[in-house]
Amino acid sequence: MHTKRGARALDSSRIRPRYGKTRRSAALAVIPVAVSMLLAACTGGAPAPSGSGTPTPPPSATSTATGTPTAPAGQLNPEGSAADNQAFFDSVNQALIASNPAAGGVDFTSNLRTNGFDIAAMQVTPDTTTVGVAADSIQFSVHWGDDCLIGQYGQGHYKSIVAPALGTGACLVGQTRAIDW
Repeated sequence: MHTKRGARALDSSRIRPRYGKTRRSAALAVIPVAVSMLLAACTGGAPAPSGSGTPTPPPSATSTATGTPTAPAGQLNPEGSAADNQAFFDSVNQALIASNPAAGGVDFTSNLRTNGFDIAAMQVTPDTTTVGVAADSIQFSVHWGDDCLIGQYGQGHYKSIVAPALGTGACLVGQTRAIDW
């Protein structure tokens, strides 16, 4: 039976999904950016790491951007910012990787300590997952003033960034392991 308004057959070719694959992909691409912005907003002041036992930079070298002393290539600059020390952080980590491609968290943190970074200001993620398999990558950090030097190594690739410290004073989000070596 048909009513005056009538029942029509459903034409599935005319129905469009409310959210197409393009919108869903775009929405998923925005999530990491939003999380990064949220974490950047959670910055808080934390004590600067101690630079004890490290050489002082020569007084003749200064950064034009910050007015703070800059260290020559290949040397830690305890008076500089995290950004001033990123090149040295990278060179130390890349030298370790070149000599030991299977380097893990103990190797990175020990090597950074040997090169003058404060072990008490470091964090590192576990080398194994919660199910006991090797992690695809590890992250390690050095808290430096209000910022963090953060390195990541995995599957033969190394990357580092300088990022603001979290509001908690930590550099890494998620589970980290105690540095007791």
